[in-house]
Amino acid sequence: ELDERGVLIKSLTEPAIDTTTPMGRALYGIVAVFAQLRVDTIRENTMRGLAHARAEGRVGGRPTVMTPERIEAAKKLRAAGHSYAKIAKALSVGASSVARALSD
Repeated sequence: ELDERGVLIKSLTEPAIDTTTPMGRALYGIVAVFAQLRVDTIRENTMRGLAHARAEGRVGGRPTVMTPERIEAAKKLRAAGHSYAKIAKALSVGASSVARALSD
């Protein structure tokens, strides 16, 4: 994209980074390829680790505040016509937590 826009880079501290020359453009391209490889490798390893954890029954993320007892109380309050905000206040949780629990 920088090349398409005509942007040239000349590093003051790294003499090999100088996109005003063919060799500098080549080295910059190589560095960019390795940087992308690193990002892709980290992403792939993360996804593989998450899949492995799920296969062993572990689930990541923050634990839910909506216990089975709170869900039952929320259902009763909702059936009585209370809003998500009132239910959330009564249960000391967020309204979005109540809405998410009752939508399941």
